[in-house]
Amino acid sequence: MSTRTPAPVPILGEERTVSRHGWVQALAVVLTGLAAMVLAAGLGLWAAGAGDLPDGAFPRVVAATVVTAVGGTVDLTGDAGGLAETAGGLTVMPLSVTLVGALVTGAGFLRPLRHRAVAGARELAGWAARIAVLWVLGLTGLAFAARQTFAVSLGDGTLGDIGDIFGASPQVGFETDVPLTLLAGVVWLAGVLVLALLVSRGAPLPARLLRFQESVRPAAYAMVVLLLVLVALGTVIALVVAVTRGQPAQSLALVLLGMPNLVWLALTTGLGATWEGRVDGPFGLPMPHVLDQVLRTDDTARLNLSTLADYDGRVWWLVVVDAVLLLAVAFLMAARSPARMRAWQHAVHMAVALALTVLMICLIGRIDAHYGLSVLGLGDFGGNLSGSLFLRPQLWGALGLALLWGLVTGFLGALLARRVRRRGEVENR
Repeated sequence: MSTRTPAPVPILGEERTVSRHGWVQALAVVLTGLAAMVLAAGLGLWAAGAGDLPDGAFPRVVAATVVTAVGGTVDLTGDAGGLAETAGGLTVMPLSVTLVGALVTGAGFLRPLRHRAVAGARELAGWAARIAVLWVLGLTGLAFAARQTFAVSLGDGTLGDIGDIFGASPQVGFETDVPLTLLAGVVWLAGVLVLALLVSRGAPLPARLLRFQESVRPAAYAMVVLLLVLVALGTVIALVVAVTRGQPAQSLALVLLGMPNLVWLALTTGLGATWEGRVDGPFGLPMPHVLDQVLRTDDTARLNLSTLADYDGRVWWLVVVDAVLLLAVAFLMAARSPARMRAWQHAVHMAVALALTVLMICLIGRIDAHYGLSVLGLGDFGGNLSGSLFLRPQLWGALGLALLWGLVTGFLGALLARRVRRRGEVENR
């Protein structure tokens, strides 16, 4: 009689875990994330009028928009032989597209990790690595597709006459810096996946990191809620403007491309932060028009509550809105934290979380765009053929104010949450 050792039977949970973390599932996460970003960018650009671009450039502009949404770099190029000189650059993130991609990709990453208490570091790293590999491949395709060239009319003036005499036909276009784009895209993806793990209460963590979840997860969740509520409020206001003032296309373009750019800037401004910037030439800023009024000067302008109030006194309501929202999310953070945590600890957690959030806004909310064309030294990158737009924060002042606001609202939120029954609380008898 022969003795046979029975083959080990895989545990059902382990088998399901492996099947959910395969390459097919990772491909689904990447494709849905990129598809959501392409859809948001395409609809926003169509609403902004980019559908009428010549030479079938619309899909390439959409690809460039998605590339910039993950931190990629787009370089403006030009050529007219030896007769013309061009210079240009563009650094801006369409944060509506960024936000859509982050939400969809983060949800896809977390889906197979639901209903589990602990996950090994190797498992999480392997699952993230599969997504990252496919993400790089998809982003590479978009980066190579995001390039186009357009002919530029010199007009009927002196520049146009010179162009006709010498047969100069200036061309301008854009292309992506592929290596920098891939590097930025990987960093963006890593940030999205880490933030998804931090925000979700049900997502598993490696055993060594479990001790940090009580202090980190409630604060991270509160900051995400704050940012999303601001976007929701801004969207409602944009829709109201579209109905009352009859500008549906402009409002839709703002919502689908740059709503977080505007409302997150308003958050920092309401905290008292100052931004520096300037608008010159054909470039402009989305509504409200007061931003364009403040920044369209001959020198660098300061954008803060004081300068905005010179044009519209209603901006002081930003302080009230910030105070209410921060107090609300501080209460939410305390209510999701263990009952044994003290008020001063909540204040510190809120301050650190808000400072990191403001730092992120300051880094991704910067704008720098410039372009100029000169033919035989005429034009000197001026007139109608050039323009510039930049907006950057006074970083240290913004971070200091965020820490102060976080300490105050975190402490008050903890006091308000004392009457709420929280996790880990034992009723006295």
